[in-house]
Amino acid sequence: MEKIYEIVGQLGLHTNMTLDEIPNIDLYMDQVIQLFENKFGDSKRNDEEKVLTKTMINNYAKGKLIFPIKNKKYSKEHLILMSLIYQLKGALSINDIQVTLDGINKRVSNEDIEIDSFYNSYLTLSHKNAADFNMDIEDRIKDIKEEVTKMEDKHSPYLEQVLMISSLVHMSNLYRKVAEKLVDEIVLEKEGKRHR
Repeated sequence: MEKIYEIVGQLGLHTNMTLDEIPNIDLYMDQVIQLFENKFGDSKRNDEEKVLTKTMINNYAKGKLIFPIKNKKYSKEHLILMSLIYQLKGALSINDIQVTLDGINKRVSNEDIEIDSFYNSYLTLSHKNAADFNMDIEDRIKDIKEEVTKMEDKHSPYLEQVLMISSLVHMSNLYRKVAEKLVDEIVLEKEGKRHR
């Protein structure tokens, strides 16, 4: 179970694209891909995995996950949205992401949001989430070791690993289900079907 600390250390939990790292000039697609690859490349599961591709960006545009681009260039606001999409796609469907970001996209298009301020709030919460996650991992390891001790099994390292995997996936599913229900609330509010 000690290997988990090494794994958590390799995850780059605090890796997010900061506003300082997002250029104030518009970028072509290849430049956007390179920027994301440089920033998030170390957090990939394997070398074959891609952080961002032309197909992904085109699908984000077609699916209206980002507001329309101008002159084949992506603005700082597009990059902020793509950074959010990168984080959201680990748990939500493309459709759910579109629903979630639709209001942000409209506000950006209407210049009705201070997206830098919103994104900074997201980054602050992400940093706190990573700290909470580290503390939760500590607690989870203690709980799992306690449970495995009760089993008195000679395969305890393997059982610890399976319990940790199961526990982490269960927590992930709980958080994802709540997030999906919140997306459903956005849909209900949009359709005016919210019960009062």
